[in-house]
Amino acid sequence: MTGLILGWVMLIYLLVGLLFLTGGLWNSDNLRRWGSILFWAGLTLHSLAILGRWWDSYQLALIHTPASDFSGVLQLMVFQAPLSNFYESLIFFAWCVPLLSLVTFRRYLQGYLGAVMAFLSCLILAYASLYVDSRIKPLMPALKSNWLLIHVVTCFLGYASFTVGFGAALLYIKQARRPTVDLPPLAKLDHLIYRTTVIGFLFLTLGILTGAVWAESAWGRYWSWDPKETWSLITWLIYATLLHARLVKGWQGRRIAWLAVIGFMAVLFTYFGVSFLLSGLHSYL
Repeated sequence: MTGLILGWVMLIYLLVGLLFLTGGLWNSDNLRRWGSILFWAGLTLHSLAILGRWWDSYQLALIHTPASDFSGVLQLMVFQAPLSNFYESLIFFAWCVPLLSLVTFRRYLQGYLGAVMAFLSCLILAYASLYVDSRIKPLMPALKSNWLLIHVVTCFLGYASFTVGFGAALLYIKQARRPTVDLPPLAKLDHLIYRTTVIGFLFLTLGILTGAVWAESAWGRYWSWDPKETWSLITWLIYATLLHARLVKGWQGRRIAWLAVIGFMAVLFTYFGVSFLLSGLHSYL
């Protein structure tokens, strides 16, 4: 059932992207309005699918490790949050992008930027459904921690914010090279890149800090220079450089946009590249 719901969500996000794209091309407020409505509908269904996956994981774990009291039931349910393998992380990433877009950056989400976010969410879901094992698997001992939920949620909210900033940076570069009335003005896109970077940087910082605390409780050390830890730090430094250049050096415009693109490439390598190319403590993702 969860897979069926996610299939419908993927189609809704595809339709949302088309509505935002055509709404931008034809300057149609009606199409953009329907795009926003369907984006909310897709996000709602997506949330139900994640909750369904959570419930299925909990029920499977309850069979093997029955909880004797109410507190044990709650702890087991937290442990079974659907964030523990690559498939579940993809589904959650695809959920964070529209969530952050609609809740935090809604007034920017018109036309092409909305299309980019919807198409990216659709693409992530399509990849997850076609190429990634979706079976629910037993948790590794290290994952049975209350820090799982906090660490993963903060990291992926940061990734999602950087994704919105990446979309804005692409539109800025296009608008700077060949201005068009269909795209938002450069000043608006520049401000959006800055806002998304600040929010993403805060969430990524929290993700790294909570990950360090979790690592100390699981393996007895805060930092081990694991490949994902190293690349998370590299990503953090790139975005720290962007903020320093903006706030201290006064950089704006195209240079900041390209830094946002480079930062997002580091995010993608931290998430995908490390998982496939480098082995380490985070290879299960």
